[in-house]
Amino acid sequence: MIIGVPMECKPQEFRVSLTPSGVDLLVRAGHSVLVQSSAGLSSGLTDEEYAAAGAAITEDPAEVYRAADLVVKVKEPQPQEYSLLRSGQTLFTYLHLAPDKALTRAVLTRKVIAIGYETVELPDGGLPLLAPMSEVAGRMAIQVGARLLEQTYGGMGVLLGGVPGVAPGRVMVLGAGNVGVNAIKMAVGLGAQVTVLDVSLERLTDIDDHYRGRVTTLVSTPYNIAAAVRQADLVVSTVHLTGALAPRLITEEMVKEMRPGSVIIDVAVDQGGSVETIDHVTTHEHPTYVKHGVIHYAVSNMPGAVPRTSTYALTNATLPYIRAIADKGPEEAMRADPSLRRGLNAYLGKLTNQPVAETQGLKFTPSEELF
Repeated sequence: MIIGVPMECKPQEFRVSLTPSGVDLLVRAGHSVLVQSSAGLSSGLTDEEYAAAGAAITEDPAEVYRAADLVVKVKEPQPQEYSLLRSGQTLFTYLHLAPDKALTRAVLTRKVIAIGYETVELPDGGLPLLAPMSEVAGRMAIQVGARLLEQTYGGMGVLLGGVPGVAPGRVMVLGAGNVGVNAIKMAVGLGAQVTVLDVSLERLTDIDDHYRGRVTTLVSTPYNIAAAVRQADLVVSTVHLTGALAPRLITEEMVKEMRPGSVIIDVAVDQGGSVETIDHVTTHEHPTYVKHGVIHYAVSNMPGAVPRTSTYALTNATLPYIRAIADKGPEEAMRADPSLRRGLNAYLGKLTNQPVAETQGLKFTPSEELF
């Protein structure tokens, strides 16, 4: 199989979907890999390293799409890439279709086999291809939030860890999944006062046991969310529903109660976001805006700012699935692995992701009816 690795063209997206070590493994297995020139440069990976691992290099992104049976990306195709997709081609990347009707229409019209990293799901509900970037985003959220709280960035001038004789900053984390747990770890490490809210008592118990009361745990209800938001200097919202739009749990009225110069970071903005006052996605170039005196950060590809770490973490997770698709073909790979089958969003013009179909009012076709 020919595997194509195009350069990411989403604004300020610096990751690449495959490392030279991944290329080497695939080539040793008898496959061909075509990499767009400079695709890995921002992650510190040169064309020479890819070539030495056995990849062919091309300057032309259209050639990557034209030749590849399997296109492996990091982020969803951008509008300029839609016309490059071809019928029968397998696309393996983060898709986040629910809030993006244009992209959904494109993958259906172009009749590709579109498998989303974020919807590959293990029997226990784990999301193995979302997990590494969730870890990065959760840790980054505190790092970014601490910086935005500085007066020089428009914040209220709070040091999250405080100093002796001065209270630490207050961090509220909404959601105790992978992103939330990593945000808590960083916030506690900096010495912040941390409160986490989740609907799962089991998760809250685990956090309480691990931190021995160092983190305040609350059941997520509208009343508790409002109270925690009101008190927080930094709010990190991590709420995520697999393949579906994130629920709007932090309302505009709650945001109005926050102190001027406080910060909200919505890590789930690539699934529509869970904060009512976040009405558009931002970029690393212009990451924030102010509403009701509160700094809003809504970058949809946070891990793209640390591409060296993110690229290796992502490849570690995706490579076994890439190898399976290349070795067996997409249909046989999905038959053999129900987790991978759950990642299928669209198949040759049919929408196979039920939450996306319900969100956008489109027809849903179970993949079992197609192959």
